[in-house]
Amino acid sequence: MYKSFRGNMRDRKMSETELYKELGVLTKDKEKWREAIPYVSSLLGCESVKIQAKALWLLGEMGLSFPQSVKDVVPAVSSFLDSPQPLLRERALNAMGRIGRGSYALIEPYWMGLFRFASDEEPKVRLAFIWASENIAANTPDIYQAHMPVFAKLLRDADERVRMEAPEIFRVLGKRRPEFVRPYLELLRQISETDENRVVRIHCSGAIKAASVKQ
Repeated sequence: MYKSFRGNMRDRKMSETELYKELGVLTKDKEKWREAIPYVSSLLGCESVKIQAKALWLLGEMGLSFPQSVKDVVPAVSSFLDSPQPLLRERALNAMGRIGRGSYALIEPYWMGLFRFASDEEPKVRLAFIWASENIAANTPDIYQAHMPVFAKLLRDADERVRMEAPEIFRVLGKRRPEFVRPYLELLRQISETDENRVVRIHCSGAIKAASVKQ
């Protein structure tokens, strides 16, 4: 039903525009997701970074809904973690997080490698690492017990957007494994009272509450 990008259009720019629009339509048509996985996967080979990024994002959403249907695509998705393009690293992380939420087993071989992105030079990639971790931790929390210091460091990140997201992994884990969060409650309290960003303060308070400890 979905033709490969290789046969699309004469003009590359027009092809990119039409492909992006087509992916936007497909994003809203979840009933076609499973059958469209091979087509969307083929777009990872497109020259356009914009199309690759959109395909990665959509494969992540498809993987959350139909994890076993994207099993063969996971290696291709993971290859973008090494991209020199920050956007593609970001979207690959997003996709691995969503697929990992659907089935941790599918991304387990790559999971430890995700931690290098906690110190990526691009703030959006560091943020994507946190977000991906939240997704994976939602259904597989125990694997994060020994890695809490990584997230604690991100609570003090220089980038405001990263600091806004960092408390959310503590909230996610606080609901499931509060004992993982308890050693960091004092740090979360300090930040909830002193960070200059209101959202950071609110999210830290939410993490404390999730761990069932009175503020």
